[in-house]
Amino acid sequence: MSSTRQEARDNKRQPYLEVLEILGEMATLLDINITQRQLAYCVSLIENGVEPQALANVINGLRARYPEEEEVPKEHGKDESTK
Repeated sequence: MSSTRQEARDNKRQPYLEVLEILGEMATLLDINITQRQLAYCVSLIENGVEPQALANVINGLRARYPEEEEVPKEHGKDESTK
């Protein structure tokens, strides 16, 4: 009976996961720079009543205030662990 419950849960989640995958692909194509986890949080917030425009405004405000640091490429051929 436990496996039946698990299958039912998996069947419910499958469409949600497919939608997240499609949204993730769209975000990549549009170069929005959002992770699957962040996207899942956004979808959950919107499903729970948060206005999409308000959420977008908050995200843009946070990105402006706290820009991501660019990755510093490691120098080729140098191993930091040997110093």
